[in-house]
Amino acid sequence: MKLIDHGIWIENGKPTETDGNIEAGRKHTLSYRILSAHNEGNDDVMHIRFDSLTSHDITYVGIIQTARASGMKKFPVPYVLTNCHNTLCAVGGTINEDDHAFALSACKKYGGIYVPPCLAVIHSYNREMMSGCGRMILGSDSHTRYGALGTMGIGEGGGEIAKQLLGQAYDIGEPEVVLIYMTGKPKPGVGPHDVALALCKEVYDNGFVKNKVMEFAGPGIACLSQDYRNGIDVMTTETTCLSSIWETDAVTEKYFIQHNRPEAYKKLSIEEGAYYDRCILLDLGEIEPMIALPMHPSIAMPIRVFKQDPKRYLKEAEERIVKTTGRKMNLVDKVDESGNVHIDQAVIAGCAGGTYENIMAATEILKDKSTGNGTFRLSVYPDSLPVYKALADNGTVSQLLSSGAIFREAFCGPCFGAGDTPADGELSIRHTTRNFPNREGSKPGEGQMAAVCLMDARSIAATAANGGILTGADEVVQEETECKDYVFDSSIYAKRVFDGYGRADDSVELKMGPNIKDWPEMPALKENLLLKIVSHIDDPVTTTDELIPSGETSSYRSNPLRLAEFTLSRRDPDYVKEAKAVQALAKTDEEVRKVIEQLKQAGIETGDYEIASTIYANKPGDGSAREQAASCQRVLGAGANIAKEYATKRYRSNLINWGMIPFVTEEGETFTKGTWVFVKGVKDSLEKDRPFEAYVISREGVQPCTLSVASLNDREKEILLAGSLINANRNEMNHSVE
Repeated sequence: MKLIDHGIWIENGKPTETDGNIEAGRKHTLSYRILSAHNEGNDDVMHIRFDSLTSHDITYVGIIQTARASGMKKFPVPYVLTNCHNTLCAVGGTINEDDHAFALSACKKYGGIYVPPCLAVIHSYNREMMSGCGRMILGSDSHTRYGALGTMGIGEGGGEIAKQLLGQAYDIGEPEVVLIYMTGKPKPGVGPHDVALALCKEVYDNGFVKNKVMEFAGPGIACLSQDYRNGIDVMTTETTCLSSIWETDAVTEKYFIQHNRPEAYKKLSIEEGAYYDRCILLDLGEIEPMIALPMHPSIAMPIRVFKQDPKRYLKEAEERIVKTTGRKMNLVDKVDESGNVHIDQAVIAGCAGGTYENIMAATEILKDKSTGNGTFRLSVYPDSLPVYKALADNGTVSQLLSSGAIFREAFCGPCFGAGDTPADGELSIRHTTRNFPNREGSKPGEGQMAAVCLMDARSIAATAANGGILTGADEVVQEETECKDYVFDSSIYAKRVFDGYGRADDSVELKMGPNIKDWPEMPALKENLLLKIVSHIDDPVTTTDELIPSGETSSYRSNPLRLAEFTLSRRDPDYVKEAKAVQALAKTDEEVRKVIEQLKQAGIETGDYEIASTIYANKPGDGSAREQAASCQRVLGAGANIAKEYATKRYRSNLINWGMIPFVTEEGETFTKGTWVFVKGVKDSLEKDRPFEAYVISREGVQPCTLSVASLNDREKEILLAGSLINANRNEMNHSVE
């Protein structure tokens, strides 16, 4: 794989270095053509309207509550509500089913599409039923990626979905585009996760594709099945790119024909003279079976390399775990005297792993073999019920069960910690999307730690066939076996999915379970801002899983106040207590009066000010699109974040939509826990794009500090000034009534 860190052109169908009109060349990319077709603006900012929207059951309640509070009357475009995250409704978790009842009533009232529990994971349903060449889909899950089907998918926080539901645009500057030019053919035993992990390894740390569109082209694509392409594509989220798009061909056309939607296909090809800001030359024949070690998909290497010195690499993983979580874990003992690495658990699941061809390939490797009856166990989750039926009909499910694997329902749980959580001290290998700290569901606060490595389903099957001893698929697969054609049974969806698009019925009452609560009131921004730093995180990157955990919080995603109790619980257990203490402060309290007195002694007039909490983190927001990573801070009285940079556009957007200013600084060491920051004239600075006048107040006195905010469009300013997206929309409604 070769990274070209400068512009390239397409000449005779290949990337080349030449000269030309860059602006004209940009218009020949697939990305530009699709974005411009959905752009309603004619200024420097693109105002995008999407063809459809999608959310799952740990995001849709809050989104609909936001849109309702802002005056929404019906869904203006198809909005798919899937139930693949809060699927488990066991004892103590029955409030999850209340969310499902809410969603069905909302689809009837506002005209939406309701996909019942266990029917499909969010991205599989959208691939099967909503994608189309040249379309755009916005989802409230970060892995909203359908580029291999010619559809630009973007994962954002709930605020951006709410805007679309209110007829507002998704505003973005024209993104840069990175060409991924694929050649060669994968070796036997190499699967889509291997390619994806190799890509993540090369581009994550250096930000090569951050907030850019990845555009896949080249002769190598023709060697890949559609499932294979989808498996690579969904993992582009882990590179921190904005979106992805692929050339389409007869393979794509066959997919749409199989799914009874031939009209959704059209050929998409790169054009002569297209200009790309960067390029990655990817020879598929060079990729080996990969393993991503804890605690990120980008910490990847060939399994072959890992097995040459496993104790070294597992020791490094132990050190990362201690640094990130403060918990010790013994992984080196997983290596026996012969150098074999013993795995405790394996999972193949979700939008990345649970596809038809991945499960077929794994089953072929396990054929006539046994996973054993020791510690090791394997669970397989198909990504949709139609895939489940096809695998049952062709005998695959029976073969898997005969090998000792457990075959489960369509469910996203293992990917985010709501299913197949490993025991304390265990090492799990997974074909899922992420292996972030404790994302698999372990609870370090209660002394439980587990570790996850990501691998392709093929190498997971090879490991299972070897009794849990780590094995790359290339060690057992000499040649690829042709996969049986997938037979899609559309009647499964026809009989169970409620499609109310275009048939909104305002007479329907929303079913509001006892755990479904409205968003609390949030104050508008005042002239000045007095912030107390209640958490300082100096990790290189802070994930959304650390800001608000997944797994155990799922049942409370519909209750803002109860959910907020989990904020930063895995990373800074004192955060909630400290934030609440600031939230309770009055201007007459002793701590505040002392701070104000210090400012006055320094000659700084405070005027009217808002007291709020904030956190400092070097680079927050990697990972999920979940808006609760921001909204929970806001519910607890936060007014801003301070960072050197933000890991993703979506986290920064979430902060803005919840009325928190996304400050950036190069003086991170200044913003220690317990210090106060006063931002004078913050409202005026935002309105007029003026530099911020800010001061740090500590025992050492009052010192000026540097805070800035990257470019904000007019709508973002309105939201910050109003204190939240809900407030901004209410203000507009009141103004229109007057």
